[in-house]
Amino acid sequence: MKQVAVILSGCGFLDGAEITEAISTLIAIGQHGAQYTVFAPNKDVPETNHLTQKPTGQQRNVLQEAARIARGDIQPLEALKAQDFDALAFPGGFGAALHLCNFGEKGSGGDIDPQVSRIVKEFHESRKPIAAICIAPAIMALAFGEKGVTVTIGDDAGTASEIEKTGATHQNCAVEKFLVDKENKVITTPAYMYGSAKPHQIFAGVSGAIAELIKMA
Repeated sequence: MKQVAVILSGCGFLDGAEITEAISTLIAIGQHGAQYTVFAPNKDVPETNHLTQKPTGQQRNVLQEAARIARGDIQPLEALKAQDFDALAFPGGFGAALHLCNFGEKGSGGDIDPQVSRIVKEFHESRKPIAAICIAPAIMALAFGEKGVTVTIGDDAGTASEIEKTGATHQNCAVEKFLVDKENKVITTPAYMYGSAKPHQIFAGVSGAIAELIKMA
């Protein structure tokens, strides 16, 4: 049975992993006959109130927050080695652009978290596929822009333009669909980059991307 590493960025779309995207990823992995292990960075970050959508002034730990989604069965990023897995998946949520990289603050001039960078490089050099959902394709652009990686974040022109400044190619994509870069073995789907999308549409896109990820592994 193929093994998929899933990296979460917290819990909640404004400052962590988007919950529908994360759960869709975990369900799809099981539905398509694979197993998953969940990881997250062990670091403290500013908290956002998801009711008011404003900062609370408090901090939360990304690993502890992501453990809510993983039902406590989660490990820090340092424990993730590409040699132990067949594929890698990044659900979205703005936490992916804040805590896994800083694209949310610095755009195309941003950097990737050192552990995330190590992991992505290990998978890429091992020719193992990577799926990135919602804003997480920005990580792929920062990592593989110089290789001309092709990704999608839907049809948001401003974000797409910033992604292309890394050297990556952006293609528009509907919420229920996904995009495959066969050369770089990167699969992307826009999910809640379409803010008015419904959960069943999110699941359709994510499930298709994960099915392709597992087939490519």
